[in-house]
Amino acid sequence: MDQKLGNHLLILDKIVELQNSISQSQQVSLVQQIFLNGFEGQEALLELLVKRRNIQQLPFNSLDGILFERLYNSELNSIQQSLKSYFPNGLIQFNSHCNVDYKRLQTLLIQKQYQKADSLTQLSLCKLVGLGNNSNRNWLYFTDISLIPSSDLKTIDLLWRLYSMEKFGFSIQRQIWLANNCDWEKLWTRIGWKRDGIACRYPSEFIWSINAPKGHLPLFNQLRGVQVLSSLFNHTFWNE
Repeated sequence: MDQKLGNHLLILDKIVELQNSISQSQQVSLVQQIFLNGFEGQEALLELLVKRRNIQQLPFNSLDGILFERLYNSELNSIQQSLKSYFPNGLIQFNSHCNVDYKRLQTLLIQKQYQKADSLTQLSLCKLVGLGNNSNRNWLYFTDISLIPSSDLKTIDLLWRLYSMEKFGFSIQRQIWLANNCDWEKLWTRIGWKRDGIACRYPSEFIWSINAPKGHLPLFNQLRGVQVLSSLFNHTFWNE
């Protein structure tokens, strides 16, 4: 068999395997194997992403984030240009009631700059509830939470989930909280906000990488009590 044809068939086989894979670790491995086949492999990954997002319009899952991140870091100019033409604003069509631009947050998350992404998330939340640059505070009261539009909360959460392989995000934290019977102390321990019963100090004792415990990011200041996070976990968005 011609080597070029054989390589093409191998890529197609791996694309099929990738589409049928449900394991995130397997998805990452397969995407990398296909990616290393140069232009042909990367083009196949791009075609799969376009098919999922623009044609089939499937519900978002971790595979979309894995595909986009890998292609975003391609060194091939043609792939970069094609990716931008299909997804000029990234994977998500941003919808903000308060005209918050989430492109910067998306870029930081793709680049795994989690500490900067966390800070920007907090600033965005403050802006969403009407706390501008001239405000005397840059944190939220529990009474502010109901002012966060559901569409913006959805966008922020989806960005964190997409670019962390479903490891980070408010919904992930909420799932862990519910799974532990809404026990706050268990939550702090599970997501790594407390160690040996002692609250972590910001920022040095938090883990700013994908190796952090599930639900570790984004942060909320639990030292001010649980009312703010409780209000977030009970936001009407989760019941919509």
